[in-house]
Amino acid sequence: MELEINGQMQNVGDDPDMPLLWALRDIVGVKGTKFGCGIAACGACTVHVDGYPVRSCQIPVGSVDGPVTTIEGVGSAEQLHIVQQAWIREQVPQCGYCQSGQIMAAIALLDEIPNPTDQDIDDAMTNLCRCGTYPKIRAAIKRAVSLGQEA
Repeated sequence: MELEINGQMQNVGDDPDMPLLWALRDIVGVKGTKFGCGIAACGACTVHVDGYPVRSCQIPVGSVDGPVTTIEGVGSAEQLHIVQQAWIREQVPQCGYCQSGQIMAAIALLDEIPNPTDQDIDDAMTNLCRCGTYPKIRAAIKRAVSLGQEA
């Protein structure tokens, strides 16, 4: 089976029941997407499928319908995505483990609601952070909005 991952067609093996997370990490070799809980509760494994955030630990590769974008497919070394820029400016990460999933969730939020309220952020950002950086995550999302308006 092949999937489009970060703009390139990739072989993901022949087991349609394999979770997308394992195909990404173990077969394709993109390691930015993390395993957290394995039950789609924490969000560390969040990626975009056809532009929508999904918890990749629970979606079988055989049910993926559309291109997959991981944290590696967002921005570039030369030009970080505005959410990545905001994350750096607000110094969001502590341990950093959940951050790729948090960033992917924040990008999806801003794609849907370009200028979210605090309630919009609370409703959309359901990923867990063991370090409790939620106030910094909110500040980074707001900074990303202002960076986007400056561009």
